[in-house]
Amino acid sequence: MSESNTRIAIYPGTFDPITNGHLDIIMRAAPLFDRVIVTLALNSDKDPLFSVEERMEMMRRTVKDFPHVEAAKFSGLAVDFAHREKANVIIRGLRAVSDFEFEFQMALMNRKQRPEIDTVYLMPDERYTYLSSSIVKEVARHGGNAEAFVPPFVLDLMREKYGK
Repeated sequence: MSESNTRIAIYPGTFDPITNGHLDIIMRAAPLFDRVIVTLALNSDKDPLFSVEERMEMMRRTVKDFPHVEAAKFSGLAVDFAHREKANVIIRGLRAVSDFEFEFQMALMNRKQRPEIDTVYLMPDERYTYLSSSIVKEVARHGGNAEAFVPPFVLDLMREKYGK
């Protein structure tokens, strides 16, 4: 396949931590594209539990068994990162109707910046429609059972962070 026909997608997020919902989106995206870059968005507006290095390691471990899926990080606009990587798609997960308004606005703004890059929405399995990194952290912080929400190694890291 020539480079111009290669289907490259980025899947941006803060992944603090990466959850089974994120993993589900990655599993859905992987067969649809020739290359998927799971991208850590360095967002100065957030105060993450995990460092950039810890989140990158979680992402690498999560995607290591997927051919053509890799982890990377960027700062700035996701659409500019996509352009630099020659990606033609930005993947976004939609859990519920409440996600749609923000995602729709973001997709339209991205289209204004880079009309050649489309946004593709993937819905996770219904088991994960309520799941977010914030909810997972809240459960773990209070000693709840987060086993079904994150990969086992992430659960261990969260227990370390919270001393549980």
